[in-house]
Formats: sequence, C-alpha cells, structure tokens
Amino acid sequence: MVRTIGLSKRQQAILDIVRTEGPITGEQIAERLNLSRAALRSDYTVLVMSGMVEARPRVGYYYTGKTVLNAISEKVRNLKVRDVQSVPVVVTENTSVYDTIVTMFLEDVGTLMVVQPGGILAGVVSRKDLLKVTMGNTDLHKMPVKVIMTRMPNVISTYADESVWLAAKRIIDHEIDGLPVVREKDCTDSKEEFKTYEVIGRLTKTNITRLFVELGES
Repeated sequence: MVRTIGLSKRQQAILDIVRTEGPITGEQIAERLNLSRAALRSDYTVLVMSGMVEARPRVGYYYTGKTVLNAISEKVRNLKVRDVQSVPVVVTENTSVYDTIVTMFLEDVGTLMVVQPGGILAGVVSRKDLLKVTMGNTDLHKMPVKVIMTRMPNVISTYADESVWLAAKRIIDHEIDGLPVVREKDCTDSKEEFKTYEVIGRLTKTNITRLFVELGES
C-alpha cells in the first residue's frame, strides 16, 4: 500500500482496492470493506473530486494514476487571475512622492499602480523606489511620482483570464511584489492608433499565499 497524504484511512483503503482491482463497482468495494455503499458515498465523492479516481456508468470506479499533488497542480493551472485578484491601489502621475508614501502605508501594499485619466496604466512604483528617493535631499512634497516610477512599456503585468500559475511564475522570475491586472484598450489620436492598458486589479504575493492556504484547507 502506498500511503497518500490527505486521505483518511477508509479513503486510502478504497483507493488501494480501486488501484489493484479496478474498474470495480461501488457495491463490490463496499463488500470488501464490510460496509454499505451509502456509508461510503462521501468517500467516493472525495476521491473522484481529487482526480485520483474516476467513475463511469456501468463500468465502475477506476484509478487515474494522479496524486493529491497532481490534482492540486491541475487545479492551480486551471484557476484564472480573476479568481484571486484584489482591488487595485492607484495614484495619479502628478501625486507627490510624499503622498504616494502615505498611500502605500495606509493601504499596506508593496506596489502602487500609477495611472492616467480613465485608469490607464502609466507605471508602477515600489517600496524600493520610494526608499531610494527618500535617502536623498529631495523635497518629497514637490516631486511627482512619475519622476521615479517604472514606466510603461517596462511594467510587467497580467490579464484577468491568464492562468494564476503563469502570473505567479512571472512574479518569481522578475523578483517583484505583484502585477497590475490590465485589459487592452484601443486609443486613437489625430496621428495614429495605439494600445493602452486599463488597470482592473492587482495580483500580489499575498493573493498567491492566500490561495495556497485555501487549497490546504479544502
């Protein structure tokens, strides 16, 4: 018997039977455990929902070869950014560095999105950016945040319909605290057409940690 983390002893016993004897019916499994099929109904549900066992009408239960970790991995890859994103915290380009620092502390975030009218993403500013400028002799009340922000198109972002896994990987790869969640908007001026990006959310390390905890609890 291979012990599977996260299963009760009875669920593990059912899994072992299905692994060695499947496909097998619910009645046959109940017989081997000297229990009624009704008593095992919730256990069957857990195993099927975990992805380790599948059920087919007139065939019975059979083993898929997946583990609990496989199932969690599959669930994470299927989750979209929109499922876990939070409300964006923004300042405008002409907000002073001082007021930006106050906003960051009051909202308790690691990164602020800097926007133009209409919520269009202009850049982002991080705690590191603000720490650097406060170490100089600059008048923080007079300096606008646009002077120190990371500007578009150098901002790393994500979309609401992107996989959470891909977005989280981007956070790790670029060693940043979070990503603005954006959607494309086509804009036209008198000379040319160009794409802009409206901020609709944020995905942070806290969102990812909360998702991890929720998966553990479920």
